[in-house]
Amino acid sequence: MLARMREDIQTVKQRDPAACSRSTLNVILNYPGLHALWMHRINHALCRAGLCTLSRWGSQCARFLTGIEIHPGATIGRRFFIDHGMGVVIGETSVIGDDVTLFQGVTLGGTGKKTGKRHPDLGDHVTVGVGASVLGDILVGENSKVGAGAVVIYEVPPNCTVVGVPGKIVVRDGARITTEQDAEQVRHEDLPDPVTDMIRFVAGRVADLEVQVAQLEGRVGQDNQTEGFSRSASPSQSLDACDPSVAVSADTPRSRIRGNRSTVRDCEGEADN
Repeated sequence: MLARMREDIQTVKQRDPAACSRSTLNVILNYPGLHALWMHRINHALCRAGLCTLSRWGSQCARFLTGIEIHPGATIGRRFFIDHGMGVVIGETSVIGDDVTLFQGVTLGGTGKKTGKRHPDLGDHVTVGVGASVLGDILVGENSKVGAGAVVIYEVPPNCTVVGVPGKIVVRDGARITTEQDAEQVRHEDLPDPVTDMIRFVAGRVADLEVQVAQLEGRVGQDNQTEGFSRSASPSQSLDACDPSVAVSADTPRSRIRGNRSTVRDCEGEADN
């Protein structure tokens, strides 16, 4: 028991640069991940002994003190390290190998209301980044890494790096994936953003409506001009209707012009009456 505790303390010193390598007391007092791990070992022993209620109560006490929730039924290997730890959740049927590292906000959870084995397994030397979720009865192979914020719902082969939502493999066996098909799968900058898409749709719709309004305003202006022109032209139209001979051209004789003028006066008089 004491040997395992010394090993746990040494693990913290090796993996956390902020840990003072010379101060064991600093590690014992200030690392909630270490506290949660030690309390889990007690709770796990109680669970295996059939004291489920007591073990669950102990896990809730650990959660209250450290912010880390580890179900008593979870199986955890040696040299396990939780950095910072706040918000880490480890499900009942999770199995964690040796030399595994979890950062804050990691969830090893199940999917739906399935009973039995429903939580993930992590192989040896696996690292899971900040805020990542590994869901369901899947296996993350040894030496693999899960990027921050990733959501892993499919099994991950050994020696891989997974990022994105849902998780996609971007590195396999130390080599970055470069095939066209795989490259299309890992273009996380092109993942759909429903909020941005809706804003773009609304902006496009507003632009279309502005164009339609401008067209309607142009038509109304043309109709007003046409109506004003027709009103200004109505006297001459009435004169023409009264006597078509009113139309005068440059070649019209003066005698005919005088006759037309008298005809116009007669028409105006009729209009006044």
